Amino acid sequence: MVSKTVKDAADALSGVLFDGMTIMAGGFGLCGIPENLIAAIRDHGVKDLTVVSNNCGVDDFGLGLLLAGGQIRKMISSYVGENKLFAELYLSGKLELEFNPQGTLAERIRAGGAGIPAFFTRTGVGTLVAEGKEVREFDGEKYVMERGLTADLAIVKAWKGDHEGNLIYRMTSRNFNPMMATAGKVTLVEVEHLVETGTLDKGNIHTPGIYVDRIFQGAHFEKRIEQRTLRAQETA
Repeated sequence: MVSKTVKDAADALSGVLFDGMTIMAGGFGLCGIPENLIAAIRDHGVKDLTVVSNNCGVDDFGLGLLLAGGQIRKMISSYVGENKLFAELYLSGKLELEFNPQGTLAERIRAGGAGIPAFFTRTGVGTLVAEGKEVREFDGEKYVMERGLTADLAIVKAWKGDHEGNLIYRMTSRNFNPMMATAGKVTLVEVEHLVETGTLDKGNIHTPGIYVDRIFQGAHFEKRIEQRTLRAQETA
């Protein structure tokens, strides 16, 4: 059996990157993002990318690194705040954006991973989201058709994984990661803890290893927080 375990992010990406490809990147804000893989993609220099992700990091971290390097041509996202460069590039016509309601984006990815080419949803009917899309009536209500999403590559972050690629995510860092793991032609995973096969609780595995092509233990996780607002402590 060919081992799925590789030594680092650069090794994981070997032979899978090409200009013009579509990449799904797990995470929500800066929570649960594959930091090591993003940095390695930046270092590789691949360009003209279409990136599917809830958002695009911040100006100097996460997917924002690829944006700053001019490597991203198009974003398929649901939230584009916290990134000044994103706004500047979009408003100047240098970055294409396919904007999705957040639940629709999640379902498009889930559908793609499940082999479902399209589905209907009420979300977005009568708005810019529905422009150019088929709208159909069911039981007296209008629904807009959305297409499932797949990618050439999915990059995923998990808390624990074994050598067969079985994954466990920790709390809210699960977010988009499990569904993206199913929707990539190739799925690469970085974990905080790489353990021996058979040691994970079988009843709590979130992503079965069948979806994972390569896995490695990340060298460093910065785990930034996008915004932190503190309330002044009340005096007695």
